[in-house]
Amino acid sequence: MTDLSNLEAELSAAVAGAADMAALEAVRVAALGKSGSISELLKTLGSMSPDERRERGPLINGLRDRISGAIAEKKAALEAAELDAKLAAERVDLTLPPPPERRGRVHPTMQVQDEMIAIFAEMGFGLAEGPDIEDDFHNFTALNFPPKHPAREMHDTFWLPEDANGERKVLRTHTSPVQIRTMLQGQNDKLPSWIATSQAPPIRIVVPGRTYRSDSDATHTPMFHQMEGLVIDRAIHMGHLKWTLDTFIARFFETPVVETRFRPHHFPFTEPSAEMDVRCDRSGGDVKIGQGSDWMEIVGCGMVHPNVLRNCGLDPDEWQGFAFGFGIDRLGMLKYGMPDLRDMFASDVRWLEHYGFSAFQAPNTATGLS
Repeated sequence: MTDLSNLEAELSAAVAGAADMAALEAVRVAALGKSGSISELLKTLGSMSPDERRERGPLINGLRDRISGAIAEKKAALEAAELDAKLAAERVDLTLPPPPERRGRVHPTMQVQDEMIAIFAEMGFGLAEGPDIEDDFHNFTALNFPPKHPAREMHDTFWLPEDANGERKVLRTHTSPVQIRTMLQGQNDKLPSWIATSQAPPIRIVVPGRTYRSDSDATHTPMFHQMEGLVIDRAIHMGHLKWTLDTFIARFFETPVVETRFRPHHFPFTEPSAEMDVRCDRSGGDVKIGQGSDWMEIVGCGMVHPNVLRNCGLDPDEWQGFAFGFGIDRLGMLKYGMPDLRDMFASDVRWLEHYGFSAFQAPNTATGLS
């Protein structure tokens, strides 16, 4: 039978002689581990007679408690010694200036918008802007929305109270009114300098900005950001549209391989209309563009409807064009792995610290976008 006094003396000496945490852990495993010397003694209690168990049990358990206490004391002593050594070696030079504290971060929406503008600028597109509050003509009528279209209803659109002239303005539901302002021939040019005014064809613009719709869930918010594009020229066709979108998607997602497809769709302001899908891989929780066997809708597009051209004073027999619209926030979610669109507008500085971008690294196509 094991001599408990000798075993205790041996283990106590090993604990006292442990020079570092690794050596102390080795002693603990040898004594109290699954196959340790004290653990093996505890296993023998089950095979003893009641009288033997009453005699040996307290002795073995007492040994276990004393060795555990000795290991805890040695661990505390080693940690204190390690901390003292660090404090002695690592000194702060108080004569040096403190490191800069970065407070500001670029919001992912603005980062993605700048990335998109950089790509389209390289492709020859100009930039146009317009007001967030629009009238019925620019937001609906000129864009070929029929009088009873659902988008004109309260459940889809935010309408403002009537003004002094009895007209109800609307929070724009898309940035397409800026396309109308750019194409509209003979419009009133006495507008603020930042609002797009009429431009004679050929036209090649992108229109970023806030838009508003009565919708809210994990992938929709009442206010979101959109970027539309418009090209008006002679002999424009769907091939030009597909090349433009394919080129943009490849540059934005920084992948050499892009496979897309058109699906027929309906928009009042384009004919024919389509939604473009891009091949992707959704396995593993991340969306990888340009590979896999899945498809994901990424942009709505089409050829500008002849009625829209006529409403803007352009002859559809002479001028043709295409238009497309991306959700800026949604592209940011896909590229940078943000799971919930609503978080982008929750004003949580911790979220922005995690997903935000440096203000000193403006995206450009030469040195990299993201």
